[in-house]
Amino acid sequence: MNLSHFIAQRIAFSEKSSFSRIIVRIAIFTVALSMTVMILASAMIGGFKREISFRMFNFWGHMHVTDIGAQRFLDEVPMKVTDSLKQVILGMRDIVVEDVEGVEHQTKGGVAGVFGTIYKPGIIRTKKAIEGIVLKGVGADYDWEYMAPYLKAGRLPAIQDSVSEDILISVQTSNRMQLKVGDKMIIYFVKAGKQMRKRFQVCGLYKTGLEEFDKKVAIVDLRRLQQLLHWQSNEVSTLEIYVDDLDDLDLMQEFLYYEVLPNNLYAQTIEHKFSAIFEWLKLQNVNERVIMLLMLVVSIVNMITSLLILILERTNMIGVLSALGGSRWTLRKIFIYQAAYIIGYGLLIGNTLGFGLAYLQKYSHLVKLDEEHYYLSYAPIDLNYPYILMLNLIVVAVILISLVLPSYLVNKISPIKAIRFR
Repeated sequence: MNLSHFIAQRIAFSEKSSFSRIIVRIAIFTVALSMTVMILASAMIGGFKREISFRMFNFWGHMHVTDIGAQRFLDEVPMKVTDSLKQVILGMRDIVVEDVEGVEHQTKGGVAGVFGTIYKPGIIRTKKAIEGIVLKGVGADYDWEYMAPYLKAGRLPAIQDSVSEDILISVQTSNRMQLKVGDKMIIYFVKAGKQMRKRFQVCGLYKTGLEEFDKKVAIVDLRRLQQLLHWQSNEVSTLEIYVDDLDDLDLMQEFLYYEVLPNNLYAQTIEHKFSAIFEWLKLQNVNERVIMLLMLVVSIVNMITSLLILILERTNMIGVLSALGGSRWTLRKIFIYQAAYIIGYGLLIGNTLGFGLAYLQKYSHLVKLDEEHYYLSYAPIDLNYPYILMLNLIVVAVILISLVLPSYLVNKISPIKAIRFR
């Protein structure tokens, strides 16, 4: 039998009323609180990044292909898109790309969809207000599943055989322009120095929560913009490409640009096109690491303090065991095992609280956010179970390793003096 483990079991949670009992409870509470905060921080930050990225990709696609002459987002440079090019892009699956070091990387999935779009700025004018807008033209092949979750009123545009006058505007635009479903509106455009106008009818209202985009973008029939710009039916300004797996994005973009597209076309990921938002999301990783580090430091300091108090209170026991032939390492292990029990109980309570509060927020949305600043009306939750398991193991390992040095206090205790003043 392991003597150190046996003694540690007997004294770890002794019912004897003593100061160490209070210290043990404080130590358990500290470890539990730290673990709870770590789980919630990881879940909320992960959920926040996932939800914003998900909405960005649903609205804009994962990659954009444009003519190389289009220097800015709204430049009206047409590109001819043939069915054969679409089929080649849709056939991109299990792609192998070799990096500069000669290492091969293979994609996990393929391309989920390819849709031609046109972006055209205009001006909405009503009897009470005037405002700029960017029309996004989509074709009959567009997959409305990407926008359906954000429909708040009315219906999605009906893009069929005949050219549709439907327009899908945001809730924000609806409120500012005092437009509702069924209202007709006039949008003014400028082309070659001449003013033109087109009539549309509001078919529905959407809200993604991405306020900067919601207030600027409306969705219409692609053919209306082709007529306005005098473009042919196979000419668009942008190809929006959706992929199956986000991990494939950079590999797909590289292969598409270098191996598939003609020289006059350029492929760019949405992460690069709207780099400011995605860089902001990456900064959340720094916040997460800071929180984790602070909680770990709090746990370590508290456990070191608790261990020193436990050792000092058990001075008499240390003296007796030393006199009976117990080695210094055996005595030190008693307190390290005792600390391990405290950490284990703390982690059990912390994980229970952390997961409980995370699931409560996930299904009840108790914690609200200012949607204007955070793009979301509530704090989202994304529980990464392997990451949390790894976090638990790191906490146990780091705290126990940090306790080895303080346990050397046992070596400083003289058996004679400890027994004499018992």
